[in-house]
Amino acid sequence: MPTAAASAPCTVPREALLFVRDLTKRYARLTALAGVSFSIRRGEVLGLIGPNGSGKTTLFECLGGVLPLDEGSLETATGRLSADERLAQIFYLPDAIAPWPSQPVRWLLEYVTGLFGGPAERIPDLTREFGLEPLLDTPLGSLSKGQRKRALLAMGLLTPQPVLLADEPFDGLDLRQTREVATSLRAAAAGGRAVVLSIHQISDAARVCDRFVLLSNGRVCGEGTFDELTTMAGARTGGQAADLEQVFLALT
Repeated sequence: MPTAAASAPCTVPREALLFVRDLTKRYARLTALAGVSFSIRRGEVLGLIGPNGSGKTTLFECLGGVLPLDEGSLETATGRLSADERLAQIFYLPDAIAPWPSQPVRWLLEYVTGLFGGPAERIPDLTREFGLEPLLDTPLGSLSKGQRKRALLAMGLLTPQPVLLADEPFDGLDLRQTREVATSLRAAAAGGRAVVLSIHQISDAARVCDRFVLLSNGRVCGEGTFDELTTMAGARTGGQAADLEQVFLALT
């Protein structure tokens, strides 16, 4: 896979931090998620891949505790997580939000770091990596879409939870910014964190992710590395997929 955005995805097997077991979410007669199961591993960038309407955001909201589960569970190797344990394990960063819009970026980074007990010493580095120096005294609500996205991603990387869920992390970013953000996300994974990204642009996912969960119509259609998914796609179609997009189409 091409890796222009960051260093090469890791192929070394990693310890499973969390297991999503048979997660189901319904809205009246609509089943948004149906029996979704997959694992989240320490030190990996996991890409949740699917088109708009496939259930990606609903899944993240269920994992992050925003929505209650109708069925299923979130577990570690030792058992099911309670609500408090889930909050200690997962930080969920939604897309297109502007928390505390009247507060400047500097306040946001310092406040969230203090609130969760994150690594305050990382603020200067992340401020530089995300190009936030000129924006530190700008209220969050005054930022452009891309500027706000970079500020919130920096905020997410300053939280201490072992699992970071980021919904559409590259939305609103240009090519250079996408590459810089991808590098920072991969660095967080290299430090032992599990970074889970909801992405609808498959080319972005192919550059940055170690493994993938393919989601279509609220169901998991495949989970694994690119090579593992390529093997699955080949078994189904009898051909050899050239890229992640072809793999996705073959399995969904």
